[in-house]
This record gives sequence, structure tokens and C-alpha cells, in this order.
Amino acid sequence: MVPVKMVMSKKILKVKRGTKIKKVSELMRDKHVGSILVSDGNSYAGIVTDADVVRRVVAEGLDPNTTPVEKVMTSPLLAIESTRSVVDANDIMDQEHIRHLGVIENGKIIGVLSVRDLLRHVYGGWGFV
Repeated sequence: MVPVKMVMSKKILKVKRGTKIKKVSELMRDKHVGSILVSDGNSYAGIVTDADVVRRVVAEGLDPNTTPVEKVMTSPLLAIESTRSVVDANDIMDQEHIRHLGVIENGKIIGVLSVRDLLRHVYGGWGFV
């Protein structure tokens, strides 16, 4: 059993509530990521993904320069314990129709797990993803 903490991304990118989608999209582009957590003080209010931007901003005709991240983020942030297996994570993602999970340890977010992380684990590198 491989725990999710062995394959997750430890670098947590976050923005504050109120950040405009244009800035969030630029950050995703510049950091080559598909999701960013949305902070709300000392906790996380949700997650915004590239799919959220496409489906909830572009497809709805919202202005990314004025739309705040909390209007389109997915909330609450679904998470998995760091010691749970990658199979468990895959099952949750499949059941919930999501591609990103927060990873928690001692009640605190310590990373983010994406479908890409799972594929990298299965295929042993970036050659196939």
C-alpha cells in the first residue's frame, strides 16, 4: 500500500478570498498547476481548478478581471488523510468526480494530490503524463 503522502505535491499554492480569477489563472499558468487552494484566514475555504475556470467563468461569460475566486471555487475542499492509500484516493476522486484532493495530517493540509500525481506514480515518471 502506497500512502498518498508519498506521491502528493508538497508545494501548496494558495490565494486569498477576493483574489480575481485573472490573477489566479495567471498563477496557474506560471506555476504549471491545475489547482490552487483558497485561504480563509488560517483555514482553506475551497479549491479553484482549471476546470472551475472553464466551466464557471468562461462558459458562463463572467469577467475574469472582476470575478472573485470564491464565486467559482469548489467548496468545501475535499481531503484525504496522508496515510491513506493511493487506491483510496483514486476511489474518492472517481466517486466525487474530482481531480484534486487536499492531503491532511494531524488536521492540517500538508499537500495536494492530483490525478496527474496518481498517473505519475502508476507510470513511474513523466513519460506518459
